[in-house]
Amino acid sequence: MNGEKVKVAIVGSTGYGGAELIRFLWGHPAVEIVSVISASSAGAPISEGFPHLSDIIVQPLDAVEPEEIAAKAEVVFTATPSGVSGKLVPELLKAGLKVIDLSGDFRLKDGDVYETWYKHEAPDSKLLEQAVYGLSEVYGDEVPGAGLISNPGCYPTATLLGLIPALSAGWIDPGSIIIDAKSGVSGSGRGTSLTTHYAEINENLKAYKVNKHQHIPEIEQILSQVAGEPVTVTFTTHLAPMTRGIMSTIYAGLKGAYTEDDLIQLYRQFYKGRSFVRIRENGIWPATKEVFGSNYCDIGFAADRRTGRLTIISVIDNMVKGAAGQAIQNLNLMMCWDETAGLNYVPVYP
Repeated sequence: MNGEKVKVAIVGSTGYGGAELIRFLWGHPAVEIVSVISASSAGAPISEGFPHLSDIIVQPLDAVEPEEIAAKAEVVFTATPSGVSGKLVPELLKAGLKVIDLSGDFRLKDGDVYETWYKHEAPDSKLLEQAVYGLSEVYGDEVPGAGLISNPGCYPTATLLGLIPALSAGWIDPGSIIIDAKSGVSGSGRGTSLTTHYAEINENLKAYKVNKHQHIPEIEQILSQVAGEPVTVTFTTHLAPMTRGIMSTIYAGLKGAYTEDDLIQLYRQFYKGRSFVRIRENGIWPATKEVFGSNYCDIGFAADRRTGRLTIISVIDNMVKGAAGQAIQNLNLMMCWDETAGLNYVPVYP
């Protein structure tokens, strides 16, 4: 990590994901933020929308101009809504930039599936094939030198990290997977809506997009690759009255008399050397506050001999490991740096 810093730009800097990218990249030892970009607020200081960035990011917000971005930066993060990145990223790549995309536009390899679930026109099939799925602990070996990284969704990150070791080992029935996931309201973005209105969400817990969430095909695509056969899941999402965090509680049928200690050993071996996955001791299950503000994913288990089912509890901060933190982890891997660079923050507690 010696020499000149890599110059990066952030498209979508006025959203929560963009603001988190700034927070972590500001302290990254090998990165210089040269452009913060917003289609709607170009020319204004970012501190107008995010006063916590006063005297930190002093340059005004730039417009979305691929050639101008390429004149300043080498790598660009696109923290934009789905449907926007699909049109913008090809222009950024053409301009010679490396791209790490935080939207869902390049995660699904089948354009027809994307259009069914996201209701947008799919990007070019060649780009869908080119994009590396950046689930760092599983596909990190494919990231170095890549030109386009598709950062996983927040729910898929927590869920896939919780499931892949057991599924790849053949310890669970791939046809039995049920996922009960809960998220803080920051996952809905900064726009106001009745769904995230304080009076509606405070002291309330509600399911949404039942059997219709756009992260379902992403989860099934990766699980099918791991299992070597088509996998479908039951996936229910809930909004919890908290700002940050995801808890994915996963149920699956065990294909053997495996104990919690067996699972702990399996997962610790699978994630050996990967600093951001922490496997809990037997009988201890993680909570969202224990990863708050950090890039950690914490996982715990309960194997039920009575029912023959396994419960996996996986927690992340949806804005960090589920978005900006994992995107920076992918930057580190792309550049062949230490995977933890700029991300070694202890969770905020309490």
